Amino acid sequence: MFSVTVRDHMMVAHSLRGEVFGPAQGLHGATYVVDVTFRRPDLDRDGIVIDIGRASEVLHAVVGALSYRNLDDDPSLAGLNTTTEVLARVVADRVAASDLGPGAAGVTEVEVTLRENPSAWATYTRPW
Repeated sequence: MFSVTVRDHMMVAHSLRGEVFGPAQGLHGATYVVDVTFRRPDLDRDGIVIDIGRASEVLHAVVGALSYRNLDDDPSLAGLNTTTEVLARVVADRVAASDLGPGAAGVTEVEVTLRENPSAWATYTRPW
């Protein structure tokens, strides 16, 4: 299995529903380092997993649409408790829905990791 990972970051505001979140139930900010890993069993005819430049552009567009926003006010996230785990899935789904160009047809899996800090992160893996 081959893989390529691209990285970006996003800064958001949100509140979390549920007593388990303590003070994070109130509106607060979060900054995430976002890694997206694309996997495929074999390289394409050009010898790549995916076009790294295009994958970086797509990730930047996806996190750009979420950055510097209050996620509580985003209609596309209505009804979601925007935990780190849920946001990892949102990013994975949005990346998968994008046109990624060369190599993407052979990708079998995408994995998104959101790092809240050096000690805590969440990962979501979905079939392509």
